[in-house]
Amino acid sequence: QGTMFRCSARCCEDGAASMQEVQRCIERCHAPLAQAQAIVTAELEHFQDRLSRCTLHCQDKAKDALEAGDTETRVRGQLDTCLATCGDTHLRLVPAMAKKMKDNLAAL
Repeated sequence: QGTMFRCSARCCEDGAASMQEVQRCIERCHAPLAQAQAIVTAELEHFQDRLSRCTLHCQDKAKDALEAGDTETRVRGQLDTCLATCGDTHLRLVPAMAKKMKDNLAAL
């Protein structure tokens, strides 16, 4: 961010530049940060979507079990186990996700 702000400040120091030129210069300075934010946001959204699908699957299984006549206590235990498995599974994905983000950010 510091680099972006220094770059933007240099854009404003050019007294001969028009307002449009200064604006374009500032936009060029902000582009790498915007790209980095987009990379991180996309990865986190993908991760969250996967986790949400897993938890929805657990909820569907619990609902089906209740409708099939299982006791609430038993279903709650199964739901807790399923949700814990989702969490554990997705925690194991974090290092690969972090590496992917790091690699993509390094390529900017």
